[in-house]
Amino acid sequence: MRNLRMVLEYDGTAYHGWQRQTNGLSIQQVLEEKIAVMTGEAVKVIGSGRTDAGVHALGQVAHFKTASTIPDIRFLNGINSLLPRDIAVKALREVDPSFHARYDAKSKVYLYQVVNGSVRPVLLRQYAWFVPGPLDPEKIREAAVYFMGTHDFSSFCSTHSDAPDHIRTITDIRIEAGSHGLIKIEMEADGFLRHMVRGIVGTLIEVGRGKRFVSDMQAIIHEKDRRHGGMTAPPHGLFLKEVIY
Repeated sequence: MRNLRMVLEYDGTAYHGWQRQTNGLSIQQVLEEKIAVMTGEAVKVIGSGRTDAGVHALGQVAHFKTASTIPDIRFLNGINSLLPRDIAVKALREVDPSFHARYDAKSKVYLYQVVNGSVRPVLLRQYAWFVPGPLDPEKIREAAVYFMGTHDFSSFCSTHSDAPDHIRTITDIRIEAGSHGLIKIEMEADGFLRHMVRGIVGTLIEVGRGKRFVSDMQAIIHEKDRRHGGMTAPPHGLFLKEVIY
């Protein structure tokens, strides 16, 4: 059996997340069905992690096992010819049989996009959260510092998270305020809990809008209670940018 590693880009707008669902179409399901067309096998595609409904990916990594002898480049071209236009395999190659997309990942990088202005953006409507009114990027930067390092992120993740613990280490947070009100919030960590990025972003935006103080961040983290964190930012502004091995 060969072990094939893929790097994927997808627009999550039309999907119920990465993982197979009983009530809707998922990225995983589409990939498995198209690979089955090529190989004649029932395969299981394992991703580096699950992305929620409406969340996008620029660099999701996944792997699957197959007995197919189709060369890598032909497999790459073939699978892309079968996939819908909102999913693409950017790279595909055979790797060591022991490689595991989820368990071998050292860290992940997520990007969240916000558009701040008086008029809602049309072309970014599915790829950025529109936040009208005054928003202070400098206050967002000041508040973001508090999330760096190792913490219990219970105040920011979903209460339905099935992780055995909520302790994660954020190694980098970058806030970039660009033209036309576009603000990019990028963070890297050794792992992320369900809705963790969106919970942090929602809290940071509340700081930027003056609804919370920068000095509140440390207390919110220490509370370890989702009721004390800010709102959960909508999914459509979130991208899994990179998985690092």
